[in-house]
Amino acid sequence: MNANAIRRRSGTLDSLRGLTLFSMIAYHLCWDLVYLRGLPWAWYNGFWAYIWQQSICCTFILLSGYCCQASRHPIRRGAISFFGGAAVSLATALVTPEEPIRFGVLTFLGTAALLTVPLRPLLARIPPRLELILSFSLFLLARDVNHGYLGFAWVPLLRLPRGLYSNLATAGLGFPAPAFASSDYFALLPWLFLFWTGFYLYRLRPEIPALPDIRLPGLSVISRHSLLLYLLHQPVLYAALVLLPTIL
Repeated sequence: MNANAIRRRSGTLDSLRGLTLFSMIAYHLCWDLVYLRGLPWAWYNGFWAYIWQQSICCTFILLSGYCCQASRHPIRRGAISFFGGAAVSLATALVTPEEPIRFGVLTFLGTAALLTVPLRPLLARIPPRLELILSFSLFLLARDVNHGYLGFAWVPLLRLPRGLYSNLATAGLGFPAPAFASSDYFALLPWLFLFWTGFYLYRLRPEIPALPDIRLPGLSVISRHSLLLYLLHQPVLYAALVLLPTIL
């Protein structure tokens, strides 16, 4: 990457992505300790751990939607994320079939980017302020569509037909069958609306006060290699948990 390209990158966004990646690695280390090593830790299954997990995924998805507008190669980036997600799904099916990943976050981010590219001319016709409000409102409304209903703040407003929740294909859309299981599940609904919220935040850039350009060198490097680190961090953590007890 040349000097001009580095200057075009937002140091603040790189730092935020790097911090979020650190948070994700810490969260997954806790997950491995609880579910792979059997650590009895009630807090991890409670409310605040859920908020921690949601803060990570929501930040990643918002940033990905935001950066989709700025990317010069959105199709290539989307394809890389999608096939990276497919590789993670295949690896978990072979190594940890009791805890498979189907329609994980990488698969979602790739699919969302690949869907957004052909829809961009249509999306660009909608005033960004209106669409920002609409996208975020739809995200909140569809937040529990995976559980069978539309509503706000876990209050059901409309129970959806059970016939929608029938197979693996419907699970990818956001309507998982009762027997569906995934340890990392991000379907198109509701998460596409959060991705588009980030997409429209980018379009509102001229109306938003400029963020200070905070460049933290270590985090910027991590951010530029976020996909590789995402793919490698769980195998490294898993290997460490397997090998450390035999060494100590």
